[in-house]
Amino acid sequence: MDKSSEASKNSNTLIWGIIFIIGAIMLVWSMSTSRTGQVWVTPEQHAFTADADGKYSATDTPSSGDIEWVTYNVVPDSELTQEVIDSGSVTLSWSRTIGLWLAAIFTLFILSFLVGDNPAYKFAEALVVGTSAGYVMVIGIWDVFVPLLLGKLAPGFVQTAFLPGMDVSAGTQFLYIIPAILIIMLLFQLMPSGGWISRWPIAFFIGITAGYRMIGYVEADLVAQIKAGIVPLWVTGENGFAFWASFNAVLLTVATLSAMIYFFFSVEHKGFIGKTARIGIWFLMITFGASFGYTVMGRIALLAARLEFLFGDWLHFIPSS
Repeated sequence: MDKSSEASKNSNTLIWGIIFIIGAIMLVWSMSTSRTGQVWVTPEQHAFTADADGKYSATDTPSSGDIEWVTYNVVPDSELTQEVIDSGSVTLSWSRTIGLWLAAIFTLFILSFLVGDNPAYKFAEALVVGTSAGYVMVIGIWDVFVPLLLGKLAPGFVQTAFLPGMDVSAGTQFLYIIPAILIIMLLFQLMPSGGWISRWPIAFFIGITAGYRMIGYVEADLVAQIKAGIVPLWVTGENGFAFWASFNAVLLTVATLSAMIYFFFSVEHKGFIGKTARIGIWFLMITFGASFGYTVMGRIALLAARLEFLFGDWLHFIPSS
């Protein structure tokens, strides 16, 4: 490593060190002067009572046998004062407070990648990936595998053991044995000498998915785009000629044709064809720039939301309404 790169690295480390020190000082100051990282809630009682017909309705005076539960509403900073806390009408929610701190800490862990790859970022990344994989697996089992496969092959067993509210009027549907066999064949991928068996269901799934997606892409990206590009150049309305609508139609037609000519390489781009292709380049660059700007704007919005969470919900520098 040369001296310039080492000096740059040391400079970046110093800058981020100063930022973290300032942040720690602000955090300590905020915790000492306010309720930083605390979530206060107000309990709300709900009760339903049954009438003579067995129908339930809300009641303010529950009695024995009624259905009762309690919900907790987060108290905004603007309404949370020391007098309100002393009155006992609000309580500190430890579960929400712990969740708030975990969310803030892991947000900082992810943002620490700006300094460079570090153990905190790796830990947060691994936890997010592992949690996401586990969540998707559980959702797949209980929302897909159990009701849509086991529930079709053994509806009575699934209703008794897992899903009491499942409709079993259709009975056993033996056609679902086919996907069950494909799933079993797919598991042979985990065996040392049975990998070739799993290729058949993989090929089947890829083929079905490709065909299904192709129809959607053709309808949405090809047919719909062609239909949207075929517009009248002379647009009239209730008041006669509509200038801006006609201008947009002409602009759309010119942009479409010039961009298509740019990708038409069978004719040398000279003369009229070359000038038209150059116009197409301008339209393409404007389109790509707008698309890139829209993407960046979305990412900045996500960053702004996380900063608002850190400085608002966590540090309470931004009062919540």
